[in-house]
Amino acid sequence: MKKLLLLLIIYLAFISLGLPDSLLGSAWPAMVEGLGVPLDYAGIIAMIVASGTVISSLFSGKLIDRFGVTAVTTSSVGMTALALMGFAYSDHFLFLCLLAIPLGLGAGSVDSALNNYVALHFQAKHMNWLHSFWGVGAAIGPLIMAGYLAKGDSWNSGYQTVAWIQIGLVVILLLSFPLWVKNQKTSASTPESRPSNFLKLLTRVPGLKQALAVFFCYCTIEATFGLWGASFLVFERGFEVDQAARLTSLYYLGITIGRFFSGFLTLHLTNRQLVQLGLGVIALGLVLLFLPFSGTILPGFLLIGLGCAPIFPSLLHETPVNFGEKHSQTIMGMQMASAYMGITLMPFLFGKIASFTGYSFLLGYLGIFLMLIFAMTNLMNRKVKPEKIL
Repeated sequence: MKKLLLLLIIYLAFISLGLPDSLLGSAWPAMVEGLGVPLDYAGIIAMIVASGTVISSLFSGKLIDRFGVTAVTTSSVGMTALALMGFAYSDHFLFLCLLAIPLGLGAGSVDSALNNYVALHFQAKHMNWLHSFWGVGAAIGPLIMAGYLAKGDSWNSGYQTVAWIQIGLVVILLLSFPLWVKNQKTSASTPESRPSNFLKLLTRVPGLKQALAVFFCYCTIEATFGLWGASFLVFERGFEVDQAARLTSLYYLGITIGRFFSGFLTLHLTNRQLVQLGLGVIALGLVLLFLPFSGTILPGFLLIGLGCAPIFPSLLHETPVNFGEKHSQTIMGMQMASAYMGITLMPFLFGKIASFTGYSFLLGYLGIFLMLIFAMTNLMNRKVKPEKIL
């Protein structure tokens, strides 16, 4: 019973991770005019957030070893809550950039810690359901923002509401503190988790370089579409900003629903098969968005979300299997750091490219990284032992 309660608390923590991830992309078409900055500047904020997450992910093992999963999780959610409340009261781009630093730092350690905990101690279905709860938060965020924009309210109101939700989750985590203290069991940071040993693992562990590349490319797709999908609709397809925000929410809803059902699919399909299935569904969604028909927009957004659904949790769950439990916390941190490097750099890069090409290039940009994932997963599967492939 206590183990189930702890798992439910982890689910709630992942809602808190998802809530802010989708807000910027859905709000940006409404934010940009008031801030008086170029359209591609959304990539700067996203890059700062993700940079903080990369740093905290890399040092997550050391932080967890010193302070424990409970303290790291609670303080991280609290940090994101305060940063989001700052967003709610800021109308200057520079202030938003400064607030993006704690917003990013708050996400990395908790993400790495909870992913490794579930990979070690729960079945694959729980990893998918855990990330489904991330999708719940990511889908709720744009819906909240769209509701305020449809009423004519400022985007600041959407950020304020999400900040209060985060504060509520902090309270729940604090109340659950005794449960965590009695039951937490994670792969503690070992000497191998020191930063000086990252390069040693990278050069000696078969398939690790390809795994890091897959995480980089996958999160490039997920984050770039999440950030610029609404702008693509507004500036290329003529949608209103509130309509675009709702479709962005549909994308995250697809991720949420897909991960819920992926949990059941793990009973019949391997992690490797789920990854390949997800990549194929993303490809179908991109094809639908490429077609010049308004009726294909909604299913296109939904299918891309559904395709993204099983990939990330399936890859994460295989980490202890592919690379061993001894190094799993360190490698989990490295994978999360690589993932957030994709989130850091590639949406920003697309924003710069789109300032010259227009936002219609979004589909081709995503297609390039989709093909890279196909290539890297196949190469990784050949390098790991046959019984440990995805």
